[in-house]
Order: sequence, then structure tokens, then C-alpha cells
Amino acid sequence: MTNPYTAPIPPAPRPPDARPLRKRALVWLGGSALFLTGVLIGSTGDAEQQPVEAKVRPATTVTATATTTATPEPAPTVTETVKVKAKPAPTVTVTRTAAARVAGAGGGSSSTGGSGGSGTTSRTGTCSIVSNAGNCYSAGQFCRNSDHGAVTSTASGTTIKCVYSANAWRWTAA
Repeated sequence: MTNPYTAPIPPAPRPPDARPLRKRALVWLGGSALFLTGVLIGSTGDAEQQPVEAKVRPATTVTATATTTATPEPAPTVTETVKVKAKPAPTVTVTRTAAARVAGAGGGSSSTGGSGGSGTTSRTGTCSIVSNAGNCYSAGQFCRNSDHGAVTSTASGTTIKCVYSANAWRWTAA
């Protein structure tokens, strides 16, 4: 085991190059000749080329279009302002309660978000569960938390159910 308090042993010195001097000189000569050949070939190709101007100046184009149209003078406008005082009208709130559909032939009842009861509804095109905006749901839309497992109908009368599908609760055809 080595002592952690002692200095590390320095690495062994590099051994002298085993290749003879004449082979090393040939590598240098070959590399230098290749470099000079590249410089000569590169410099001879520039004789026919012209230098590129640093700034390109666009040509100026002036286009003038003259059109003459006759516009009639505006006629005088008469405006009469009438102020009407609106009387406050009573606010009417309509609450509709609908029966929920039975979830199967077993006779169990389904409870829906604010409407309760059991039984079946007819396919008249009215939906028993509506969105917060008051619209009927359609298949593929997301369900509210209070509607999980509930059954309703679309505006056209198709029965849909709120089921867990594709990592979300959605209305699907029942």
C-alpha cells in the first residue's frame, strides 16, 4: 500500500527515438515539398480572377404613377341624438332538472352533476348534462370532474358516456 503523505513517483523519461535520423529527415522533406506544391498550385489559379468589390451598390429605379379620379364633394350630414333612459328589468333565472339515464339493464341509477334521479329519457335531441356555457356535449370532448361515469345525449340524440380514455376523461359514444 502506498503512503498518501509522500510525493508521487515521477514518470520514467521518454526513451530516445528508435528511427534513424535519415528517415526523420525524409518525412520533413516530403511534408515541405507537399506544402510548397499546394502553394504553387493555389497561386497560379488566381491570375484570371478579378477582385470582388466590397460594397455592392444597388441601381436606383424611380417609378412615378399619376392617376386622376374625380371625387364628389361630401354632402352635409344631419345627425339627431336622442338620449333614452333604460328602466331596470327583472332578472329571470331558469333552472332545468332532467332525469339521468340508467347505466345498464341492472336497474341502478346514475347521478349527474346537479341533477339527480333515475330513469330513462327519450331521444328528443335535448341533453341532460350541459357544459358550463349551456351547450350540449359531443363525443371526444373532455368531461368535468363531476361528470365522471355519467351518461347523457348529444344535441342530435346520440347517447354518450364520460369514460377514462387516452389519459383523460372524455365523452365517448355509449
